[in-house]
Amino acid sequence: MCKAEKSLYQRKLWEMKVKFLGDSKIEKFKNSLVAKSRMSLWMIRAITILLLWSCFVHLVALGEMWGPRLLKGWPSCFNHHDHFPVATQEMASLPMKIAFPPKRIYQNNGYLMVSCNGGLNQMRAAICDMVTIARYMNVTLIVPELDKTSFWNDPSEFKDIFDVDHFITSLRDEVRILKELPPRLKRRVELGVYHTMPPISWSNMSYYQDQILPLVKKHKVLHLNKTDTRLANNELPLEVQKLRCRANFNGLRFTPKIEELGRRVVKILREKGPFLVLHLRYEMDMLAFSGCSHGCNRYEEEELTRMRYAYPWWKEKVINSEMKRKEGLCPLTPEETALTLSALGIDRNVQIYIAAGEIYGGKRRLKALTDVFPNVVRKETLLDSSDLSFCQNHSSQMAALDYLISLESDIFVPTYYGNMAKVVEGHRRFLGFKKTIELNRKFLVNLIDEYYQGLLSWEVFSTTVKSFHATRMGGPKKRLVIPNKPKEEDYFYANPYECLQLLHENNGDSLEGTI
Repeated sequence: MCKAEKSLYQRKLWEMKVKFLGDSKIEKFKNSLVAKSRMSLWMIRAITILLLWSCFVHLVALGEMWGPRLLKGWPSCFNHHDHFPVATQEMASLPMKIAFPPKRIYQNNGYLMVSCNGGLNQMRAAICDMVTIARYMNVTLIVPELDKTSFWNDPSEFKDIFDVDHFITSLRDEVRILKELPPRLKRRVELGVYHTMPPISWSNMSYYQDQILPLVKKHKVLHLNKTDTRLANNELPLEVQKLRCRANFNGLRFTPKIEELGRRVVKILREKGPFLVLHLRYEMDMLAFSGCSHGCNRYEEEELTRMRYAYPWWKEKVINSEMKRKEGLCPLTPEETALTLSALGIDRNVQIYIAAGEIYGGKRRLKALTDVFPNVVRKETLLDSSDLSFCQNHSSQMAALDYLISLESDIFVPTYYGNMAKVVEGHRRFLGFKKTIELNRKFLVNLIDEYYQGLLSWEVFSTTVKSFHATRMGGPKKRLVIPNKPKEEDYFYANPYECLQLLHENNGDSLEGTI
C-alpha cells in the first residue's frame, strides 16, 4: 500500500513537471516570435532608409552633372565659386566635386608631342590648336612643353601654370592626353628615334589629315617644334572652332595657387569700388622688338637698339621708329595713354590696375599717367612680396595672374594689340561681352599730335576720340576675313564668334556709364 501510494505520488509529480516545462517552452516560443517580429520591422526600416539615401545620392550626382549644363549652358574655365558672393569664396580652399565626361574610345594613330613657343598667351592659343589637331587626327596628345628659351627665360612647366589633371580629364571625351609617353616610346625619343618638324602656319584641317597624319602613323611619335598660329582663323568646320573654344575656356584652368591669388587681388580691388585694367605694354622687350622709341632719350634709344641686335630671331634690325608710330604699330606711351583715357571720360579717381611687367623708364615715365590718375596700382603694391614669392622670376606665372584680374575688371584697355590683348578680349566676349576698349593707335597718335600742336581744342579732341571708339567696346561682331592674308584679318581667339551667345541686342556697347 505504501509502495502504491509512493508510485502514484511520483507519477503525479512527473506529470506536473512535464506540464510546467511545456508551459515554459510555449511562453519562450511566444516571446521569440515577438522578438523576431520586432527585429524584422527594424530591418525593414533600416533597408528602406538605406534605399532612400542611395536614391538621394544618385539624384544629387545627376544634378551636378546635368544641372550646370541645363541652367548655365557651356561651363567657363572658372570655378563656380568665382561668381558667388564673398562669403562663399571663403570656402574656395575646399575641394570641389566635378562630374567629368566619359572617355572617348578611338583607335589611336600615334602620339603627338608639341613644344610651344612665345609668351603665355601665345602658348595658350597654341595649346588649344594642338588639342583640336590631335582630336581630328585621332592621336594621343602628350601634355605640351612650354617655351623656356624665349626672351623671358621662364623655366615654368605646364603643371606650374595650368591645372594639368583638369586639362586631361575635362577633355577626355574628345582626345586622349597623357603626361608623358609610354616607357617604350619614351626610350625611343631619348635615343632620338622620332620625327620632328614645324607645321605650316595658318593651315586648315586637310593639311593635318593629308600631310601630318601619315607622318604620325609612319613614325609613331611626331614632335611639332613650332605651334604659334598653326591653324587658320577661318574656313574651318564649326565643330573644330567649338573645340578650340572648349579647350580655351574650359580645358585650360590655372593652378589653384594662381587662381586663389587672383581672387585675393580682385577682392582687394572690389572693396574700393570698380576698377579698370590697363595692359600698358610699354616694356623694354616690346620697345626693343618693335623699334619704338618715341619719348625715349638718346641713352634709352641706344639701349633698345643693343637689345634688338642681341636677339638673332628678331629679324627686323633697322627700324624707323617715327614711321612705325604713325602707322599705329607702336604701343602707346604712358603720356599718350593718360591723354586717351581722359578723352574717353574715364573718372580720374578710378582704380587702374596695370597688367604688365616693369614699365620702361620706371616711375619717371609713369608720372605722366599717375599725375592724371592717382589711383594706379600693381600686384606688387597690393600684395606682400611673400605672396608673390612662388612666381618671382617666372614671367608666365605673373602673366597668368594678370590674365585672371583682366577678366574680372569692369573695363579692359590694352595699349598694344599683342597676344594678351587679343586672347583676353576674346575671353571677355565669351563671359558676356564685357567692356574692352579696342584703341585704334594709328587714329589716336595722329589726333594726339594735332592736339599737342594746338590744332584741336580739348572739347573737339575728346569728342572725336569718344565718337570714334563708341563701337569698339568688345561687343558682338563678325571677324574680318581677308583671303590669303591671315596676318591682316581678325584673330580667331580675339573674337571666337562661333562660340558666343548673343545675350541681348543692347549689350551696353556705348561709352555711357563708363567708370
